[in-house]
Amino acid sequence: MSHMLRAATAGTCLIGLSLAAPGVAQATPGGPGVSGRTLAQHTIADKDYILREITIPSGQATGWHYHDGTLYAYVKQGTLSHFDAACASDGVYRKGSFLKEPSGADHVHLGENRGTTDVVLEVLYVLPHGAPFSQDAADPGCTPR
Repeated sequence: MSHMLRAATAGTCLIGLSLAAPGVAQATPGGPGVSGRTLAQHTIADKDYILREITIPSGQATGWHYHDGTLYAYVKQGTLSHFDAACASDGVYRKGSFLKEPSGADHVHLGENRGTTDVVLEVLYVLPHGAPFSQDAADPGCTPR
């Protein structure tokens, strides 16, 4: 999908819809206070385009998980430390940064807030129609570094 089409889809979601349905971010074991709320949702053919705001309090993490589709995120506030299934850092994303999470069980990861302020992410989920936001993954038994 071209960058322009992705931007147009995100814009359509932002402008056309505002569902604001609060809920807990789906990843286990997510830390206390990790939350997500849906800002917009639209289905085109067999894909769901869902815009969510995810908040990760200081000292908390998302839990190990993966996605059935690709995610595009913007760091609105704070600094997100991101780790792969080998517990190796695959990025530190500060306010104003963008990140992409590829789909599939071979892309297990964890997002962690090692800072002193909440991390707030604006996330566009591009998922197969009806798929959950995330799939829980087993703790790999290592310590993120």
